[in-house]
Formats: sequence, C-alpha cells, structure tokens
Amino acid sequence: MAAREDVVLTRDVNVVMVPDGNTSTLSQGEIVTIHQALGSSYTVVTSYGHMVRIASADADALGKEPPPQQALTEATDPNSIEQNCWDVLRTVYDPEIPVNIVELGLVYYCKVTPKADDASQHHVHIMMTLTAPGCGMGPVIQGDVEKGIRALPGVASVEVEVVLDPPWSRDMMSDVARLQLGLF
Repeated sequence: MAAREDVVLTRDVNVVMVPDGNTSTLSQGEIVTIHQALGSSYTVVTSYGHMVRIASADADALGKEPPPQQALTEATDPNSIEQNCWDVLRTVYDPEIPVNIVELGLVYYCKVTPKADDASQHHVHIMMTLTAPGCGMGPVIQGDVEKGIRALPGVASVEVEVVLDPPWSRDMMSDVARLQLGLF
C-alpha cells in the first residue's frame, strides 16, 4: 500500500497494540489511518497516535475485503510442501516494517518431515528470530507463521521455534529488503 488512507471503523474491532503486543478494542466510529496493508493484517494509527494491528479477518471493520488466499502448488511430497511453507512465510510481515520476514532475514530454517504413521502428512519445523529480543510483537508474528503453515494441505503439525542466537542484524536482510527500506 503506497498511500495512507483515513477510514472510519464500521464496528468495534479487536486489535493488537504495536510494539508491545497487548490486545485492546477500537470502537465503531473511530477514525484510523491505514499505515500498512500487507500480508494478513493491517497496521493502523489511531487518532491518539497509537499504532495497532488489525487482523485480515476484521478487514470489514475498515470497509475492506480480506486479501484473497494465495494460490499454492498442490503438495504431497516434502519438497513441494517446503516450497509452500516458504511462500506462506513471505506473506508474514512485521507490523512496523513493510518487508516480509523472509526478506528481513528472520527465518533461519524450514524443515518438512513426513509423519512416521502417515507419509501423506508432514511435520514442519521453523526456526526464526526477531529483530529485537523481547519484541512484544514476537508472539503475534510467531502465531501468524504457525497459523499460515498449519493451514497448508499435507501439514499435520507445526513447530515454530523463536531463537535469539544468532542475533538478528541488518546484514541478514536480503538486497530486496535493503532496497525497499532505502538502506543502500
């Protein structure tokens, strides 16, 4: 989303406060400014200057349609499922940074393993980090990853492990991310 947009909330909506990750509710009729509409959420700024995150399931409160589901490759083997996992990971954004978590260099590892009792079902193990230890939005981002991966066909279980070693640094960002953020 390039331009900021002021909207009036059409109903009460649950939000997550950025950057602390606490939950709250905004009331119908409140004016908010859409700051970022990427992935599966909207980052908005309230009339009091608070930044909050609204889930795509609540897009109607903003007068918006939820984003369409991403078309994924039909997957039954671990390699195809892993590709779908990476595609889903590219739809997860830090609410303060308009770059997905893969390009930010936050995802260290994605491993898909067939289940021993049913080879058509798989376990996915993700290792990721955060831009800062103690990031209040960490559990929210982790939840977005888990929810997105769990919804994939052929995935029976998901483990999203947040690690802080090695610590994240700007050097981990892709060239695409650096360009998007004007860091070249």
